[in-house]
Amino acid sequence: MLMTGRQPSSSEDELFSLIEDDGSVAPDGRPPVLSEVDALRLFRALLQVRLVDERMMKLQRQGRLGFYMQSMGEEATHLAVHALRPSDWVFPSYREPGAAFYRGYSLKDFTNQLFGNAEDPIKGRQMPVHHSARSANYVSISSPVGTQIPQAVGMAWAAKISQKDDVALVYFGEGTTSTGQFHVGMNFAGVFKAPCIFLCRNNGYAISTGYQHQTASRSIAVKALAYGMPGVRVDGNDLLAMISATEEAVARARAGDGPTLIEAVTYRRAGHSSSDDPNVYRDPNEPKEWERRDPIERWKRYLVARGIYEEAIESQYRQEIGEEIVAALAHAEKIGPPAVETLFDDVFSEVPVELEGQRQELLALPRYVSPHGGS
Repeated sequence: MLMTGRQPSSSEDELFSLIEDDGSVAPDGRPPVLSEVDALRLFRALLQVRLVDERMMKLQRQGRLGFYMQSMGEEATHLAVHALRPSDWVFPSYREPGAAFYRGYSLKDFTNQLFGNAEDPIKGRQMPVHHSARSANYVSISSPVGTQIPQAVGMAWAAKISQKDDVALVYFGEGTTSTGQFHVGMNFAGVFKAPCIFLCRNNGYAISTGYQHQTASRSIAVKALAYGMPGVRVDGNDLLAMISATEEAVARARAGDGPTLIEAVTYRRAGHSSSDDPNVYRDPNEPKEWERRDPIERWKRYLVARGIYEEAIESQYRQEIGEEIVAALAHAEKIGPPAVETLFDDVFSEVPVELEGQRQELLALPRYVSPHGGS
């Protein structure tokens, strides 16, 4: 059955939403249970993504960062992870930093990774924004589109055959539904009822290719029918609806009922990346139409309707996050690059004699001085 409108129905073309324009919950809606503490924590998480994006994009324009990708307007989709537990796994695309933050990825590690310095958890081996947070079960991001989908299905299948009730949540854009990885992953998960939640962040553009050029189907959600799983078309700027749909998908997966495809309809208000000029392929006025649907302002209205929003709380959050960003940047920019000899690490559990010889040969070069004291 496809969840559409404000309650499940038989039509896959309508959006499932819960928060009305005034912040109230739709009268016929079934919202997830959120404590005041969780509702405010989610608000802070939304603000964190926006503020971090704004600051890092400025740094990129100043030449202090080589590359960056923003999430403006899509932040609510990140926080679908609220429906997960720590033992579950997240397989991200490259535009879900909020999911990592929410699961414990520190702003310090995030910033070190952007700079690729010696304290970067990935040791400078990935391009900026390709984060990996092992402690948060947040799997490394990859540039090739769709790589994460078979990986997520494999993890979900492994959990099932190990008789664990852990689930995998995999993010991807609508452009990824044009790849073979999407179809292979969906088919395998459907056949073997792997506990995997496929979350398609439909933000309108796969870089410069519009959604209408990616598929001839009426929606992304309807594709689920061909693979024997439910499809859910959700308002991706409605955080309450995102959490509700994900909670339902997680419950199905844990119960052994298999996967779910969630199409989160949102919009990429910024460019694809810091290297992209969206004005080349879309009307510059188009993003303005989505400003009134901003997920942060929408959540704020929800908090007001619940009687738990205060300007002082928002000001406090903004100040705290700003100070955390400043501290993380001040630290990251003082740290040098990873030692060149770390190129030899993490390949084998025990370094072979041949590789150790190559490392010693590198260290013996007269002009090489390790940032960590080797020469």
